[in-house]
Amino acid sequence: MKRALALVAVPAALAVSLAACGGGDDSGDSMAGHSMSSSASPSTGGGQAARHNDQDVMFAQMMIPHHRQAIEMADLAAARAASPEVKSLAADIKKAQTPEIQRLSGWLKGWGASAPSPGMSGMDGMQHGMDGMMSEKDMKGLEAAKGAAFDKAFLGMMIKHHEGAVAMAKTEQSAGQSSEAKSMAAGIVSSQSAEIAKMRSMLKK
Repeated sequence: MKRALALVAVPAALAVSLAACGGGDDSGDSMAGHSMSSSASPSTGGGQAARHNDQDVMFAQMMIPHHRQAIEMADLAAARAASPEVKSLAADIKKAQTPEIQRLSGWLKGWGASAPSPGMSGMDGMQHGMDGMMSEKDMKGLEAAKGAAFDKAFLGMMIKHHEGAVAMAKTEQSAGQSSEAKSMAAGIVSSQSAEIAKMRSMLKK
């Protein structure tokens, strides 16, 4: 009787052992599959972030200091302009371009590219290749002007500045890859072209 029980126990123990081994294999496959699935998610996210090209990076890196200079000019108008229309236009420019700088900086961070520091402006090396940027002499001249003289100088300079931004945005539209950056570029072309027409009309008054 004892021998019979022993014979029964051996296959039973072997079956348990085999089941455990089989479970370990299944578990290993399951974990491997989970691991692959988990690693696929960041990869997918990386693919989303990677949907940009060098033109997108250049657009963001150049438009940030370009916008910053426009805001500098707009800030001068608040205290120096004589025309309420000029002051209102300057306020609109600052309101529109400040959040765009934040968005551009965020894209660069997501793309693993460097963003121009806050101290950078059109008077540094990045001025080359950026259409419409004012020189240091231009900015000092604008800062020294007041009243009607400021209004005329501001409008003339901002028209050139906007024309530069529109040219850069059109390049982004044609050569960029990021859908978000190209969408912003389209907005810049539309809004700043309208402001250029408005400023030309203001200069004629």
